[in-house]
Amino acid sequence: MIRVLLDTCVLFKPLLCDTLLCIAEEEVYQPLWSVDILEELERNLIRHNITEQAAQRRIGRMRQHFPDALVEDYQDLIPAMRNDPGDRHVLAAAVAGNAELVVTENLRHFPEEAANPYGLEIVSQDKFLLDQVDLVPRAVHEALTRQVSRYRREPRTLEDLVIALGTPGNGCPQFAKRCHADSC
Repeated sequence: MIRVLLDTCVLFKPLLCDTLLCIAEEEVYQPLWSVDILEELERNLIRHNITEQAAQRRIGRMRQHFPDALVEDYQDLIPAMRNDPGDRHVLAAAVAGNAELVVTENLRHFPEEAANPYGLEIVSQDKFLLDQVDLVPRAVHEALTRQVSRYRREPRTLEDLVIALGTPGNGCPQFAKRCHADSC
């Protein structure tokens, strides 16, 4: 199973995070994150008016459902990373976690010359989700269907979920377009 490090920026958005993790529940890929990523996520959630308890609950559920996602022993690698200084911890965690991909919105923070020596591919959430539809369409459909079945508020239908994921706030316009065309 492919190992994929999820950057804070894609975990921050609740709908996108749910989508990524629902697909991971289908055992399509192994999600990875680090303590630094989870701490950054908590800080950002609180900064955006999520209570500390709610932020901790969300992160606690992530850790509970994906106990093997936490990458450890990456801190010594941080100084050797040659990407954006603010995201060196992300690249170091990907290397230590034997990830094949990093999913992020901040593509410019991970230039090829920084990622290539470690055999890492850096992709946007839109590209990652498009690849999953191409590789395992049935698993993606099952994941999205299960995702909307868990919601008590909008989006309550698969179509509404796909539309929401295609908005600029979630950053998956090509994935949404493909799902509409293919009836994800």
